[in-house]
Amino acid sequence: MMRVLLIHQNFPGQFRHIAASWAGRPGWQVLGLGRESAPGLPGISCIRYRLHRPPNREQHHYLRQMEQAVLHGQAVARALLGLKAQGYRPDIVIAHPGWGETLYLKDVYPDARLIHFCEWFYRNQEADWAFDPEFPSTFDDRARVRTWNALHTLNLENCDAGVSPTRWQHSRHPAAYRDKIAVIHEGIETEGLAPDPEARLTLKDGTSLRAGDPVITYVARNLEPYRGFHVFMRALELIQRRHKRCHALIVGGDEVSYGKRPKDAPNWREKMLREVSLDPARTHFLGKLPYDVYRKVLQVSAAHVYLTYPFVLSWSMLEAMASGCLLIASRTEPVQEVVRHGENGVLADFFDREAIAARTVEALEAPADFAGLRERARIETSRRYCRVEAVARFGAFLDVEGNAPVARADSAEVAAAAGGAFPG
Repeated sequence: MMRVLLIHQNFPGQFRHIAASWAGRPGWQVLGLGRESAPGLPGISCIRYRLHRPPNREQHHYLRQMEQAVLHGQAVARALLGLKAQGYRPDIVIAHPGWGETLYLKDVYPDARLIHFCEWFYRNQEADWAFDPEFPSTFDDRARVRTWNALHTLNLENCDAGVSPTRWQHSRHPAAYRDKIAVIHEGIETEGLAPDPEARLTLKDGTSLRAGDPVITYVARNLEPYRGFHVFMRALELIQRRHKRCHALIVGGDEVSYGKRPKDAPNWREKMLREVSLDPARTHFLGKLPYDVYRKVLQVSAAHVYLTYPFVLSWSMLEAMASGCLLIASRTEPVQEVVRHGENGVLADFFDREAIAARTVEALEAPADFAGLRERARIETSRRYCRVEAVARFGAFLDVEGNAPVARADSAEVAAAAGGAFPG
């Protein structure tokens, strides 16, 4: 019996594909553990935990994140002690440690192999912080981030090995720990994504759009500067002036996943709508969508704009490529690891709204000129990030066919695990 425990506050999170694959193996037992609001995964048992109190309001604001992590770690430890009392002993524990869940795991299960999903390590230079001069960081911000990294350093010290989705994300971690971390993307569902020349999308206002129409798409979990929403809106204003028939489909919520809320508006959507002048009949804010509708959005896209700070790479960029979209993306490090200008997509400087607008209009006016880029993005690039490849690489890294997972990442393994992705 191989017992695998997957811990993610929003289980399954990035572990969806490995959880589903391993749960179907004879002689394997896969158990999930997440916060009370975690959606879970059909067919897999999931234990849910609850924090016994919120962080202290009087806590120094540099330490609030750390106290939150301690509360998560304590709640998970209590859940694990209950499982241990019932005789449960995992062979492998794979966890996203960013919220602190595994702080005390080794105190409960010292013999279990602990593998961390090393998504990000914050830096005050050469990454997301201080990247955008429109939102300069203060000394207070920088001190808070440095303190916050105490959690991530503890996580790197506590785990037996780690996995980062991209080489860029891997490179942000301290050099002393990089040999401990392999580069393996968690995988996207490429099997359900493909171009459809007959695709049609009817919006709530009655607007009907189909594949081949001049449709611009933009997707983010939430509409915010980290994903270049402010730059996109400024570029869209230029695009609409130059192309009188194009429509823009904008997918994403009004919350904040990264960074801060605007000071002078309820959300970034309303703030940017006050700044730019757009045609409301051709600008469609769709919010967060069911997957089937989201897939249709990508299938009717003539130009998909993806912008990001030097930060975590979004699934949506890879999903757009798998759907056959023409990608117009920011020339930032996480994007350049996957996209080469003129080969499988089009790149522009993150802050250059003029270039973004010009390249989008070119794509709308001469779609046939970009057919080769779309095809190479779909066939040669996106398939390297499919779930089947991800599960296979993860299994090889852990040596899960044997009784004792290896979970060691020297430099050779890191290079092999990257699976031939474009160099950054």
